[in-house]
Amino acid sequence: MQTIYHSLLLFLNQFLHLSEDEFTILQKRTAVKHFNKKENLIEPGETDKHLYFTGRGLIREYFIRGKKQVTTDIITEGTITGSISSFLTGEPSHYCLQAMEPVTVLAISRIDLEELYSSDRKWERLGRVLTAHFLLQQEQHILDNIRFSVRERFVHFAEKHRDLLQRVPQKYLASYLNIEPETFSRLKHLLKKNKSLL
Repeated sequence: MQTIYHSLLLFLNQFLHLSEDEFTILQKRTAVKHFNKKENLIEPGETDKHLYFTGRGLIREYFIRGKKQVTTDIITEGTITGSISSFLTGEPSHYCLQAMEPVTVLAISRIDLEELYSSDRKWERLGRVLTAHFLLQQEQHILDNIRFSVRERFVHFAEKHRDLLQRVPQKYLASYLNIEPETFSRLKHLLKKNKSLL
């Protein structure tokens, strides 16, 4: 069975190759954490002192607008998450990160990350590359919401993340894709019936 550390190494090596010794240094600065379904990793108003690599389970990022929860991200296995602005600035988080399933993550504190950056320029370079990667992902999501029609947004998401249509309650997916719940339900039904909406 693939361990969470092996998953992390595979993920990081996509961006910058780490030697066995370098990865051992990183391992010593991380800790495995478990969260139950519906347990929060961070709540609005708290300061996020960790970044997380998701090894198992799904995490939902959302904020509260009035009485409504607005889902801004669905974090899958094999990626990094956290309340990034809170982590970087030390200010309280505006977001909630909630486990949608039993979740296992690797956590690294801001202090440990800063010490890694100070120890070797290679860690700084990896940090810059990862930051650019996630900024591009975020920009792509924003652009998709602007340039695609409702139907196109749904189809694009379904093609890339068919498994999430089964794993994530549709009210959260509808919120994430900025689609009315009724419309999302209709499109999902059509997809199930026709196998394709293209």
